[in-house]
Amino acid sequence: MTAEHTRLAAALRELRAGAGLSMAALAERTAYSKSSWERYLNGKSLPPRQAVQELCRLANEPDGRLLALWEIAESYWSGRAVAPAPDPPVDESPRPHPQEAPPPAGTGQRRLRGGRLLVVLASAYTVIVGGAAALLFFLLSDSEAQENEPLPASVPFSLAPQCHGAACEGRDPMRLICGIGPDTLASYRTATGAHVELRHSKKCGASWARTWGTEIGDGIDVTAGGPTHSVRIRNKDDAATFIYTEMTEVRPGSTVRACFRPASADGERECFEARVGGAVTTTRPPSPPVASGPREQRPIPSAR
Repeated sequence: MTAEHTRLAAALRELRAGAGLSMAALAERTAYSKSSWERYLNGKSLPPRQAVQELCRLANEPDGRLLALWEIAESYWSGRAVAPAPDPPVDESPRPHPQEAPPPAGTGQRRLRGGRLLVVLASAYTVIVGGAAALLFFLLSDSEAQENEPLPASVPFSLAPQCHGAACEGRDPMRLICGIGPDTLASYRTATGAHVELRHSKKCGASWARTWGTEIGDGIDVTAGGPTHSVRIRNKDDAATFIYTEMTEVRPGSTVRACFRPASADGERECFEARVGGAVTTTRPPSPPVASGPREQRPIPSAR
């Protein structure tokens, strides 16, 4: 189990204990069995992303931080974050030299001295080359030993955002580590009972929308005056947890607009806005008009 997986399992156990959820309660209220939750919380296996989201939902905890931890642990678990294997060690063993033929007989004293000089130079060359090779081998071995040495558990794992402003446009807030500790600009309760929130990350300079309590076929759009990013509830798993859009670039004072599109053909699209840096707002759909009293005005639905 990697250090990243250990951190995720510890965070999941802490969240479960803080919410007072037993293993039986988790099995009863999620799609995962009691034995599966025991493996996830003890670090014996990596939980699915959906399981992390469901635990956050049951604990009424924003899922940004834990999903970021899950992304990192999953990348190591799947091997996507494993560093490439080091190059094979260089063979520094000495190679045999071809034998030299003995000098012909009858050479003079001058050639003998030249031969001795060559022997001395060759010996010095051998010593220099051998020493350099030994030093190189030592440095390579020491470098490989440092690379293969595991990092201490106390080294913190960087969870810094991976984008800012325009670089975040149209990208996943969780994968880019923008979903850790975001602000909620506005909350809205739709006529069908779904919840929609406008989220904002100061560090990333971006906003997005998330929704839960939805039905299959519901959709949500978000824009800040530029591109519109949308997401649709595709299946029961989406409907059972948080679903969020891609990010849109914002600046202080920008107006972010979200629109909820119900699956029902006769349902009206419901939109609301919030300003970056403004007060947090919570909005509920207007009550139906009362016959005996003054008629309440419903907001004009946006064009589909």
